[in-house]
Amino acid sequence: MGNSDQKIQAWRRENGRVGVRNHVIILPVDDISNAACEAVANNVKGTMALPHAYGRLQFGADLDLHFRTMIGTGANPNVAAVIVIGIEPDWTQVIVDGIAETGKPVTGFSIEQKGDFETIRQASWKAKEYVHWATELQKESCDLSELWVSTKCGESDTTTGLSSCPTVGNMYDKLLPHGLTGVFGETSEITGAEHICAKRAATPEAAEKFMKTFQAYQDEVIEAHKTSDLSDSQPTKGNILGGLTTIEEKALGNLEKIGRTSRYIDVLEPAEAPAMGPGLYYMDTSSAAAECVTLMAAAGYVIHTFPTGQGNVVGNPIVPVIKISGNPRTLRTMGEHIDVDVTGVLTREQTIDQAGDALIDMIRRTANGRHTAAEALGHREFVMTKLYRSA
Repeated sequence: MGNSDQKIQAWRRENGRVGVRNHVIILPVDDISNAACEAVANNVKGTMALPHAYGRLQFGADLDLHFRTMIGTGANPNVAAVIVIGIEPDWTQVIVDGIAETGKPVTGFSIEQKGDFETIRQASWKAKEYVHWATELQKESCDLSELWVSTKCGESDTTTGLSSCPTVGNMYDKLLPHGLTGVFGETSEITGAEHICAKRAATPEAAEKFMKTFQAYQDEVIEAHKTSDLSDSQPTKGNILGGLTTIEEKALGNLEKIGRTSRYIDVLEPAEAPAMGPGLYYMDTSSAAAECVTLMAAAGYVIHTFPTGQGNVVGNPIVPVIKISGNPRTLRTMGEHIDVDVTGVLTREQTIDQAGDALIDMIRRTANGRHTAAEALGHREFVMTKLYRSA
């Protein structure tokens, strides 16, 4: 496959990973540090604050996930440098130390006993220094297959499982054998097709790990809330309008994203970075678009492919989200949100193989600097996943 041998121009980070964006981010440890982070980003152009709703009085697995998501976001190869601001010094330092393991520049500031004004002043000077440094970094030639590419679908309909999801699957089938690292997830949306997903594991160990993950979701979420089905949320109202009547139909379309030959080699916790080298992974994530993309970005994925039928507008602050749709009405009414038009698959003017090539070309163009529709339209949805109530 000629596309798999293409070169891209990207940033080689200190740990050897390849990034396709060059952000300087201002990362709040907790919700009450959002204002200081946004003030720094306002003072220093070329930086971006990532406000969120959590980070106080979390504990246990919920706190572990918070730290993993924060550290992973800062460690993502699309980020050149990081300012971390928290109310207290200890948790701030945990996140700083985690990001620093990548070798990239990171500095933390805590607000207690300084206040917003002094914190913002100090952080703004350091942020300006980072912007000057980052903007002089040069791209270099890298293999397309060095990228980490994630996927999640949204606002699915009958066209998704027939066109846009198989397009992503075709891309994975072509690029994974050449060294690409991929991921899919959405545990609730596998419901009804979990036996098929288990069979797509590369090893019995991976299959068993997936089934344990899936069963834990059934036990801890579905059964714990005294309901035997997902009918209040899965399929969504948009899915139903698009012709999907059951979660099983949705699940079968969802699994088209991993193609015909690709097999996942491991199962990841939310925001967990893959550790087994190149290949396809399954991540235990929500099906909520912004949450899922945030978790995959925190695991280190640098480009996200997003098939949609009815039309979904989600983006991400640090990872470009490529939208693919085969629904002619969506292209007509929401065309500004779509990067790859695969409506030709349904009219038989385009094969899945051709659609996959078109997506690979868009991944290459995005890696080389083309802004996705979500980036051009300012979609920077950043949503933390919370497991349970805070203390």
